[in-house]
This record gives sequence, structure tokens and C-alpha cells, in this order.
Amino acid sequence: MKATKTKRNQTGVEMARKNLPALLERANQGYPSVITKHGKVYAAIVPPHYIEHEPPRPDIRNLRGSGKGLWTRSPARAIARMRDEWR
Repeated sequence: MKATKTKRNQTGVEMARKNLPALLERANQGYPSVITKHGKVYAAIVPPHYIEHEPPRPDIRNLRGSGKGLWTRSPARAIARMRDEWR
């Protein structure tokens, strides 16, 4: 992965709208830009290498069936039992 450059630009939404070509050029050169709205971070324009090598996220569907038997035959009954313990 390419080394991250630290010169970060911060600009308001209206200025970002007016200077979008310049912000895109900065991103192409490796510098991120943060866009604020009413003083709060609203969006970011980042260089492509920030998102190109994102590690794959695990698919939660692979967990299907992995808890088989944890809740006995009736999950509703097991939850009701746990809830009733606190009454």
C-alpha cells in the first residue's frame, strides 16, 4: 500500500463545491480533503489507494447453523426461561 501523506485539507461545503476540481486533483496527488458542514465533518475526498486495498469483510451468512443446539429445541422457551430468572 502507498504511504499516506499527512497534509490534510479542511474546507466547508460551499467552498468544496466551488473548488471541486482542485480537491480532486489533491486527492489524485495523494492528499485527503475533509469537507465540513456547520463546523462538523460531513464528507471526505480521499486518494484511490485509501479504498483500493480494503480487506474483504467476512460474510455473516457463513455463521448460519454454527450455534445449533445452543438454544435447545425451542429458542423461545430458552429465552423465556432466562427472562423469568430475573422476576
